[in-house]
Amino acid sequence: MGISTQVLGLIAGLSLLVFLHELGHYWFARLFKTRVEKFYLFFNPGLSLLRMKKIEGKFQYSFLSSKPPEEWAKHPESTEWGIGWLPLGGYCSIAGMVDETKSAKDLASEPQPWEFRSKPAWQRFFIIIGGVLMNFFSAIVIFIAILFTWGKEYIPLENAKYGLKFSDAAQIAGFKNGDKIVSIDNEVPKLLIDFQKKLLLDNPKEVVILRNNQLDTLHLKQDNWKRLLSGNFCDYDFPFVIEEIISGNPAEQAGLMKGDSLVGIDTLQIFLFSDLQEELGYAKNKEVTLHFYRSDSLRTTLLKVDENGKIGVYVNQNPRSYLETKTEHYSLLESIPVGIDEGVNTLTFYVKQMKRIFTKEGATKIGGFVTIGSFFPKSWNWQHFWSMAAFLSIILAFMNILPIPALDGGYILFILIEMITGRRPSDKFIGYANTVGFAILIALMVWANGLDISRLFR
Repeated sequence: MGISTQVLGLIAGLSLLVFLHELGHYWFARLFKTRVEKFYLFFNPGLSLLRMKKIEGKFQYSFLSSKPPEEWAKHPESTEWGIGWLPLGGYCSIAGMVDETKSAKDLASEPQPWEFRSKPAWQRFFIIIGGVLMNFFSAIVIFIAILFTWGKEYIPLENAKYGLKFSDAAQIAGFKNGDKIVSIDNEVPKLLIDFQKKLLLDNPKEVVILRNNQLDTLHLKQDNWKRLLSGNFCDYDFPFVIEEIISGNPAEQAGLMKGDSLVGIDTLQIFLFSDLQEELGYAKNKEVTLHFYRSDSLRTTLLKVDENGKIGVYVNQNPRSYLETKTEHYSLLESIPVGIDEGVNTLTFYVKQMKRIFTKEGATKIGGFVTIGSFFPKSWNWQHFWSMAAFLSIILAFMNILPIPALDGGYILFILIEMITGRRPSDKFIGYANTVGFAILIALMVWANGLDISRLFR
């Protein structure tokens, strides 16, 4: 169920957000009396799972068709609604607009009053930006609903009783597994994400930590963030509690079971996941003695670590299983300003991160569909699903506003130039620009998904 649930979450989440995005274009187009020729969820090259069109006050339907019924061509004022078979997005085809569905050649006739190209620049601006606005406001509404329904559960950073575990790059920068964060540039972070954001985005000078029950200060260099871009540089540390045994692996052969809590290896008395993971890495292809608790009984077993430093188990890595959480509950009115803050803070954080992508280190850390899908839980959780939907809605809004031809931001750029100069780019020029933009977007998709594939093989 794990991977299939993540795939389902990814498709459902992106489908909803694409639908809302295109609905934003549709509403503004209809507000300004512009015809919308087609509105599709998913792409439909060669085949549509469903087509429907309102004719003389009643919807007519066509299933599994390669083209619409001839009768429909007599009613161009009505939108054709449909579902395609390729679940990679969707589109809203607006009359008189050069986009992914039409080229300049398709607009050879004289402009008509109901067409996009006949509308004043300010109306065209809102028709284009409608998708971005819809995604951003949808994210805020989702955040508000989440806060009102479930509240906000979090782990205060001060409750990280086992400290934090750090990546190799973070340890090179001076951190050590088990460090507890006291302050960063004299600010006391409330949450782990607050510490991560400030460390990654603000180039802080010093971090006060509690290490081995003694206060210490790390003086950070300005280029530390480059090292930290190498992955998830820190997270809560936790005990090594087995969640699942992988059949045919050393742990099964040694008699380990779900729920066993490892507390030592050979003569070392260690119980934290980060420490045990490190020691197992040193013991590749070696036989070791593992000490573990089962039902409050201390036991030992001999086990041979495999060539990758693994023993064949999945570990419960949910910090909420080990650390005390707090939940803040909100009334509907209270959830509105907090939800708006969530949306604005998420957008601000993502925008700040973008400057890191245009570096050698950052360019290797982007991801495609596999990365996005991995953010969804392996067992269905509505709160997590809606949280991811809100986050992805913010990303979709921001990515679409980038001034790249073929994206909404590209069209907006051309319209703003027209407003300033009084000169409108030709449909042919926009068509050529869109071709270049599509090439850039495809190259980025290939790069991002290629990185995902290479990570899977690694």
